[in-house]
Amino acid sequence: MNKLKIILPIVVLGLGIAGYMGLASLQQPPQQKPPETKLVQVSVVENQFQPMTLTVASYGVVKAKYETDLVAQVGGELTYLAPEFIRGGLVQQGQVLAKIDPSDYEVALIQAKANVAAAKAALVQEVAYGKVAKEQWSDIKSKLPTELSLRKPQLEQEKARLKSAEASLKQAQRNLDRTVIRAPYDALIASRHIGPGGYAAPGALLGRILSTEFAEVRLPLAQQEFNFLDNQGMGAQVLLTLGQDIFHAKVVRNEGVIDDSSRMAYLVAEIPDPYGRSKGGASLPFGSYVTAEIEGINAGMVSVLPRHLVTDGKVAVLTPERTLAYREVEVLRFNAGEAVITAGLEQGDKVINSALDYALPGMALDWVDDPERGAEQVEPNPESNTKLAGDAASATTVEG
Repeated sequence: MNKLKIILPIVVLGLGIAGYMGLASLQQPPQQKPPETKLVQVSVVENQFQPMTLTVASYGVVKAKYETDLVAQVGGELTYLAPEFIRGGLVQQGQVLAKIDPSDYEVALIQAKANVAAAKAALVQEVAYGKVAKEQWSDIKSKLPTELSLRKPQLEQEKARLKSAEASLKQAQRNLDRTVIRAPYDALIASRHIGPGGYAAPGALLGRILSTEFAEVRLPLAQQEFNFLDNQGMGAQVLLTLGQDIFHAKVVRNEGVIDDSSRMAYLVAEIPDPYGRSKGGASLPFGSYVTAEIEGINAGMVSVLPRHLVTDGKVAVLTPERTLAYREVEVLRFNAGEAVITAGLEQGDKVINSALDYALPGMALDWVDDPERGAEQVEPNPESNTKLAGDAASATTVEG
């Protein structure tokens, strides 16, 4: 009886251990899910070719093509000043701006005319004397007459006096004409330095005028910018911007000198009728600061991408197999945050515009806007349907 008390617990314990091990051997190990490979998601822009004519940006200050100081050529009191002869006034070519008292010059002109008349009379008289002398010497056969005897020197002297009198007459007429100061061209009055009733000495500055037929603007350019211009920019069309207004200009010359301090070269563009006097419209005042776009070379069909997408002359693209590839490209120009590409890409290439860390050529990518990506379809579970149908039938039975 004592042995049975000892053996029975041992047998029960052994059977329990054996049952546990048997049950454990019947259990299946949990299924291992394959590790998920998470692809890098990228967005792309589709490459499109477009025709392009390059432009070169610059800036400058508008100035008059001609600036003239009005100077009195004769002296006298100012008897007239035109109302337009004031700072900011606009005048036309030939318009009278001021008049100097002409009295003294009119007297000088009358005297000059009298001197010319007297010289002409003296010349006629001397010609007559010469004819008489020649006739008198024609009867003398013994010796030949001298030039003095024929009064030839006297005749030449009278001719010289007539020329001098005529020259004095021209000078007197010119001095009288100079008492009237006229505008040499259509102009803007920049300044006036004398008032009504003032005395203008010969050589005195009366005012300053600026031509309004044409204006000019000097456009600085770096040397490499000339690579994008035809014929070094000569004859190129230029668009000047002042606020909301745009003005058309044309490059008329290259100064041909590089500035020592700025190392820039200068083109000069000419703007016709800057004050709109002939056609009206907006005016481009002298001294205005303008930005300029100079017409450059025709680049043909090019691609334009954000500048940051080009690294070391290469562009990252998404291949049709949804992998990463790098294309070597030829960049014609970097300008204003853009890269102008002439070769290396094809029409429709998908250029990656997402940041890529540790990117390797050939790596698989996930295109976030892939049109081939369909909505995931959830397949119905037959067991779940059967269970739901059984639950519904049980519920009906209970309710019945």
